Amino acid sequence: MASQPYTLKWGIMATGGIAQAFTKDLLTNPATRDVHDVAHKLVAVASSSSKESATSFLEKVKAPSGVNTYGSYAELVKDPDVEIVYVATPHSHHFQNTMLALEAGKHVLCEKAFTVNAAQAKKLVETARAKNLFLMEAVWTRFFPLSIKIRELVKSGVIGPVYRVIADNSFGCDRPNGKLEFPDEHRMVNPDLAGGALLDLGIYSLTWLFQIMYHLQPEAEKEAPRTIAAINKYTTGADETTSLILQFPKHKTMGIAMTTLRVATNLDSQNSAGPSIKIQGPLGEIQAFGPAYSPKQYKVIMRDAGGKVEVVDCPIPKDPERDWGHGMFWEADECARCLRDGKKESDTLPWSESIVIMEVMDEALKQGDVKYPELITTDVYDPKSPLNTGGK
Repeated sequence: MASQPYTLKWGIMATGGIAQAFTKDLLTNPATRDVHDVAHKLVAVASSSSKESATSFLEKVKAPSGVNTYGSYAELVKDPDVEIVYVATPHSHHFQNTMLALEAGKHVLCEKAFTVNAAQAKKLVETARAKNLFLMEAVWTRFFPLSIKIRELVKSGVIGPVYRVIADNSFGCDRPNGKLEFPDEHRMVNPDLAGGALLDLGIYSLTWLFQIMYHLQPEAEKEAPRTIAAINKYTTGADETTSLILQFPKHKTMGIAMTTLRVATNLDSQNSAGPSIKIQGPLGEIQAFGPAYSPKQYKVIMRDAGGKVEVVDCPIPKDPERDWGHGMFWEADECARCLRDGKKESDTLPWSESIVIMEVMDEALKQGDVKYPELITTDVYDPKSPLNTGGK
């Protein structure tokens, strides 16, 4: 008889759009994505504003009965049934919120960008290590079967050594008056919420550069990149357009990561503007189509075969009962497998790599003279911070 799947019990911190998307994926039947070794159970949800907001959240995601609801994050992390907390707050809050959960002895999956700066990321890792807890940055794209297959192709040498990776993740939010389509208080452009294109969108461009050019480097030859950045600031002081060049001199490879709130990577769902990702070597190139955070197709183009193109579609499976499947369930599966196997960090996105990516973003923001307030940049944990209490 087949053994029962390892079931991980989740608490959800925050009730916004990203939390809803993730929770719907948690509630999909793992069999629809051909997963049978792990499963997930939603046991608690918390809003920092009110218990009513958490209750409303359960209705929106069509949660089963019996899920606990809380009107504070402190109550959530004290729930004895919660094994792992999914931190879905703005990245301005990630450090304080994740520390709150770690200090309470909970494992954590924290949304990207991991933190506001590398100092905070290092403190989270130190705390998780000291408390022997699992911690992972929720870069869902890393765990897509498409991403795994592309990394395998690159590692196999099918296009030869990678010389260049180009990645763009941009949204066209421009308006004729020079303003963007959301108010200045919106999280995308509000410095108090660590707003800006880089931390919210550019992290996905960097994800592609890192998972190909850094992650696949042999451990003994790990080389952090040199970073050159150019930034256009928005009227709020947040970055609206950021371009980075990452150079890995020892490995003779280079990457270009782009993001902006002014123009879109693709204007239509047919990808008429071409691939959002290009991975180039002397023997050919691999292209990924669709948004950089959620590509659904890749192509392998071989130089010696007269430009022969192999096209592979990688649709995200949907649960027929819920008509839902966003692609975030694969990172949840990774958390479950790591905890089942006694691992405190994921091999696919280890702590050291999240820190190096934060260091690159630190350097880019420094070169662009983008500054955030002390409240959200400090690496001193404060359980009574308004970021943890919702100002209450």
